[in-house]
Amino acid sequence: MTSEHSERGRVERPGATPEQGDSPIDRLLAIMARLRSPEGGCPWDLEQTFATIAPYTIEEAYEVAEAIEHGDMPQLKDELGDLLFQVVFYAQMARENGDFDFDAIASSIADKMIRRHPHVFIENDGRDSAGQVEAWEETKARERAAKAGENGEPGILDGVARTLPPMTRALKLQNRAARVGFDWDRPETILDKLAEEAHEIAEEIRADAPFDRLEDEMGDVLFVCVNLARKLNVDPERALKRANTKFERRFRHIETQLKAAGRSAESATLDEMEALWQAAKTLEKAGGHGGG
Repeated sequence: MTSEHSERGRVERPGATPEQGDSPIDRLLAIMARLRSPEGGCPWDLEQTFATIAPYTIEEAYEVAEAIEHGDMPQLKDELGDLLFQVVFYAQMARENGDFDFDAIASSIADKMIRRHPHVFIENDGRDSAGQVEAWEETKARERAAKAGENGEPGILDGVARTLPPMTRALKLQNRAARVGFDWDRPETILDKLAEEAHEIAEEIRADAPFDRLEDEMGDVLFVCVNLARKLNVDPERALKRANTKFERRFRHIETQLKAAGRSAESATLDEMEALWQAAKTLEKAGGHGGG
């Protein structure tokens, strides 16, 4: 949808002044159009492409997640605004190319949400949350099949974006395979597989294997760890994040104790730091933190 088909296209004109009286989204769209205007626009904004903006979009999404984790509502409002601006930026560039505009984006997602929630917008069939997840995935599978078109039947793993963080992508690939029965019966069997993979990487280390073989075996270990987390209904990203926080907390305890003794981590022995690490664990358990 191009600007000539959009009401908002009329406020997105070169040299337009964003008016306070406009609706907030119309004002934002007008600001974006002004920034991208060849006549007096911002040189940096004019240089950007879909590819150059993409990394900023990922960064803004992480900043949204961080604000949520900290429970900081004013910060969350600001970060959501930054994320919305990313969408507006893409919409403006696509509009300039004659591909689509912001209204087309909003209409597309609105149609998709209605299509994927027939129990809300068509007929309430009494499904629970688990039933909705299953129905959602079935609908997505039909949509992928429709998109395949002349390319034939889509594969089970088609559509899992390769640009996802590797751990997140591993989880999605495993979930897709599990839906057709390619899955472990119990978490315990995955532990057996993890031990097998650990043994294989140990053999490669002893054999002084080339880097690519070590990297390959390390990838297998991590992939199995993600599978174990999935089977335990644990989010591996969240679990690793908690482990990072725990490590940081305990290592800071080591630094603090050494500093109090007039020492530094650089001057301490491994045995000394390990003793302080164990002391940090004991303190955490006494304080109710727990953890390994």
